[in-house]
Amino acid sequence: MNVLKNNSLILLIFFLLFSSQLMSQKTYRWMDELELLKRVDKLPEYRTGSYVEQFSSYDRTWGNDDGFAGTYSFLRKEDGRLVIAEMEGPGVINRIWTPTPTDHMLYFYFDGQKEPGLKIKFSDLFSGKVYPFTKPICGNEIGGFYCYLPITYKKSCKIVFDGPKLEFIQIQYRALPGKKVESYTGEFSLQDKKLLSEVNGIWADITPEVVNYTLGKSADIQTKETTFTLKPGEEMPFFEMDKPGRIVGMEIDGGTSFEGLYKDVMLSAQWDNERVEAIYSPVADFFGYAFGKGAMRSIVMGKQGTSNYCYLPMPFDRSASLKLVYKKRNNIQQSPISVNVRIYYNNNKRNAKEEGKFYSVWHREKTPLGMFHRFLTQKGKGHYVGTIHQAQGLRPGMTLFFEGDDSTYVDNKMRLHGTGSEDYYNGGWYALLDRWDRGNSLPIHGCLDYSLPMARTGGYRFFLSDKMSYESGIYHGMEHGEVKNNFPVDYTSVAFFYAAQPLSDRIEPSDEQRIVYRPTVHVYFPQLMLLTPSGGVQVANERGIRMTTQHEGAVRIMLNDIPEGKYKVLINYFEKNNGADFQIWQRQKQLSDWISSRGDKELFKDRVYVGDIELTEQTNSITVHVRNNKERDEFELALITLERIE
Repeated sequence: MNVLKNNSLILLIFFLLFSSQLMSQKTYRWMDELELLKRVDKLPEYRTGSYVEQFSSYDRTWGNDDGFAGTYSFLRKEDGRLVIAEMEGPGVINRIWTPTPTDHMLYFYFDGQKEPGLKIKFSDLFSGKVYPFTKPICGNEIGGFYCYLPITYKKSCKIVFDGPKLEFIQIQYRALPGKKVESYTGEFSLQDKKLLSEVNGIWADITPEVVNYTLGKSADIQTKETTFTLKPGEEMPFFEMDKPGRIVGMEIDGGTSFEGLYKDVMLSAQWDNERVEAIYSPVADFFGYAFGKGAMRSIVMGKQGTSNYCYLPMPFDRSASLKLVYKKRNNIQQSPISVNVRIYYNNNKRNAKEEGKFYSVWHREKTPLGMFHRFLTQKGKGHYVGTIHQAQGLRPGMTLFFEGDDSTYVDNKMRLHGTGSEDYYNGGWYALLDRWDRGNSLPIHGCLDYSLPMARTGGYRFFLSDKMSYESGIYHGMEHGEVKNNFPVDYTSVAFFYAAQPLSDRIEPSDEQRIVYRPTVHVYFPQLMLLTPSGGVQVANERGIRMTTQHEGAVRIMLNDIPEGKYKVLINYFEKNNGADFQIWQRQKQLSDWISSRGDKELFKDRVYVGDIELTEQTNSITVHVRNNKERDEFELALITLERIE
């Protein structure tokens, strides 16, 4: 009996201690998660056992129906509504994305409740009209609609869409094991509102500064500034430290020296005398240049004016060494570069049990057909925080490689699978006007470039609240092409992550890999042609550019985006019964005689040579003259192809 009494007493004490611990545990609220959207200083911290996962509409057959039919956009139907996500256990929704929002209602059911705790129009997650779903942490701009406002739940969350069809969708969430989580209530204190305003203010800042992030272990910064001239074949150390600390930010100003076709200046960083550099990348690629030009301007990395900045914290245990390396080329004239560098640092030691070291992996390849492009494959413990990606198609005038989906395996389980490459960057509709076209930088994601004639694009994305943690390893990669990685493409990527173990090897960029690829064949498609009609020509953009005239007129077509030089001009057009006569000019220079597009039956004419042109900044167009010939009044242009004359 004494034994039983003693055991009961021990159990009672244990129960009381456990209960006391639960009672004293701080409640985790949505604002604790919201704060992570500005607390860049916390990026090195591990999240043990807290995995990022995703519901998405990706094609389960590995095809390309990632939302068009809506087949994979929901889990099941309940009472005529679509259940689109269901999470068990305490957690938080970090990100919701779609390129196809509607005005149908979304219902969020928390913790098994019969009534929704949040009711909102799907479109109002992104519109900025409904508090607290405010801009810029919720919005669009590059074809995709995104929402980073956190939605917490104590026990579970079920999301229901009240509409007949949902198309493309990604819902990213993270389990919060062991935390006492408060479910989202829609009620906000003055402190809540102040924090939301602060986060939106930082996200809206188009001139980011390191002082935005000097909190926690990134506080109490010192500054070291160095100016030097770097010559071809030289390397120049610009920061050395032989005691524990962390780099909070760096700014490297080389004027316009990092722009252009050649990417010969490398950024190198080494922590604690590790065998392999933690950073080893062309400066241009590391800071998000797009095919020779500065393009990225996020809140944590990019180019502002002539200065390149990075505010991702980089802790180290014993020492740090940073330098620039200027690779020398044979038979190429290379000029010295004047550089000013500013480093922000402190003496706050890394807690090895709680924080990882910063690493990046540069990778460029003509990705083999049938294989993924790998952003990162890494063993051990860590978390992934960012991607910069340039994509150069190797088929003229085509960017179908961007149909490829991202795929992420964490600890040997697929946790995330996307719906298209531009979707990964919170974009959408990469080949349509005013969507993904041209470079557009947003706070933590954006389009680096888009040019169909150059067959290229690129994007970037940083993971703040949604960094992807792993315990034993991660694989993070991207498909190229609609199915089976079937599109030839030249990919360049830089992956950013924190890890417990150093890198085992590095990639040394070859001379060829440090040159921006320039295609020699360019194709202009009707949907993206810039047209100026004159002289009574009516224009319709259908399968091609249909030009109709009662008498005679002309249509000027701009040939933008491609390098200056001499080109052969080839056109695709349709012969048909009512085919008019046409003639091609470049300003006052006649390229072709009058050509009849009349035919007894419709016939597609492929790559018809009409002359040579020289493109400059002032002469970057051709003009199609059209005349009516005996009531044959229509000329239908399909494609324009330019082939460079070397």
